[in-house]
Amino acid sequence: MKLNLNADLGESYGPYTIGNDAALLEIVGSANIACGFHGGDPLVMARTIARARETGASIGAHPGYADLQGFGRRPMQLPPEELRAVVLYQLGAIAGVAAAQGHGISHVKPHGAMNNQACVDRDMAEVIAGAVAEFDRELILLAPALSELARAGAAAGLPVAHEIFADRSYQADGTLTPRSQPGAVLHDAEAAALHVGRMLDAGGLVTTQGAVLKTPIHSVCVHGDGSAALALASGLRDSLRDRGIDLVPLPQVPR
Repeated sequence: MKLNLNADLGESYGPYTIGNDAALLEIVGSANIACGFHGGDPLVMARTIARARETGASIGAHPGYADLQGFGRRPMQLPPEELRAVVLYQLGAIAGVAAAQGHGISHVKPHGAMNNQACVDRDMAEVIAGAVAEFDRELILLAPALSELARAGAAAGLPVAHEIFADRSYQADGTLTPRSQPGAVLHDAEAAALHVGRMLDAGGLVTTQGAVLKTPIHSVCVHGDGSAALALASGLRDSLRDRGIDLVPLPQVPR
């Protein structure tokens, strides 16, 4: 079995450092790199891409809302035309910086509130998927499993990779448990590895109620901004390898 580990990286900004990108890029096979709206800046973007090139990690755009103070996790309501432009603007930024370093981008994964809203709002999901398809139909849309975003990506003719989260629990409808609720975020590396193992064994999302929602699984996300991110990613990598799983960059995962 081939599987991808991904992390949201390049989210530092100016003098503010978020996460340990250099170390995480030794572990994950794909980097979703912030494009300057919720985090990141031109220099951070360039340095993260350069490091990903050194480690062989595939690069993805990680567009979000223009919300540095809220780290892109506060919901916004943008008109479709503006949402399309916001996504295209950020895709162009990272593609340009990557191209200057001789490195292309392989996928797109929306960030934070933009991602969460598109998971349940089909109209919004279609705008995002449509913008990605306008930019490059070969880009993989990395979308949460069983989400409206995944369905919209498939409808738009994009290659879609279904993602699960190692450090987040799931509600009965397959959405992530809100961060404001107890048990929403798993901070312990062993607990996260067990959580992912249960989903792989079950062939789908395992909810907090113990139900299984069947879905393909192509990639596992480890959030790069938490204090436990490095230990969690390392433990998860070792656990998956112990299962005989081949961890590869996202474009190498069969879909």
